[in-house]
Amino acid sequence: MSSASFHSAPDRMPVKVSIVIPVYNEAQTVQELVARVVRAPLPHGVTTEIICVNDASSDGTAAKLDELPSIFPAVAFKILHKPQNQGKGAALRDGFKQATGDLVLVQDADLEYDPQDYPKLLQPIIDDKADVVFGSRFIGEPHRVMYFWHSVANRFLTTMSNMFTNLNLTDMEVCYKVFRKSILDRIDIKCDRFGFEPEVTAKVAKLRPRLRIYEVGVAYYGRSYEEGKKITWKDGVKAMLAIIRFAFSD
Repeated sequence: MSSASFHSAPDRMPVKVSIVIPVYNEAQTVQELVARVVRAPLPHGVTTEIICVNDASSDGTAAKLDELPSIFPAVAFKILHKPQNQGKGAALRDGFKQATGDLVLVQDADLEYDPQDYPKLLQPIIDDKADVVFGSRFIGEPHRVMYFWHSVANRFLTTMSNMFTNLNLTDMEVCYKVFRKSILDRIDIKCDRFGFEPEVTAKVAKLRPRLRIYEVGVAYYGRSYEEGKKITWKDGVKAMLAIIRFAFSD
């Protein structure tokens, strides 16, 4: 691909993006989230498929997901229902196997991230400037003021990850990550739960020839534990162990 702007080259080959959404007990938000994904702006020539992976939810999420094709009949959906809860990493692993797009974008189902940021996330790869794009909640975009110790833990984990990967990311734990599908096909995801973020970061950093990794600012509308936030300090400990594990493994 040429590095010229995609917007100025309408004759460029169309690009398909697989949007993979792991879902666990998000009956209150998942249809609104998908509506925002459907309404999201996209660069010229980009088409999408939406892959929702229900991680054995127990709150009515399954029924909400099954309604989506009739609510949005023009959208290409794949709805997967896992018989047993395994975690975010396992749900993403299953979703990636179903992806048929040129690019794969990870989207959470909890309304903390805004699909309006898709053009920024996709454009560096479409312009052939990047192979992988990370979002970042810490480089200038609006974000809800939330828990101080969460931000400390996030920065610590990102710094620790950077030390082992020799990357200079500002937000390794961010949800928004976009990959060329050909890159994901080279990565065997092992972590079933929130260890996915440090694992995929470590494995992307090890691929050769060295990949072009970009980072773009994204908005963040974090929610409280009362509003349904699920990640805890235990997940932070597991992420730290994952950083060490995948720094010294293939």
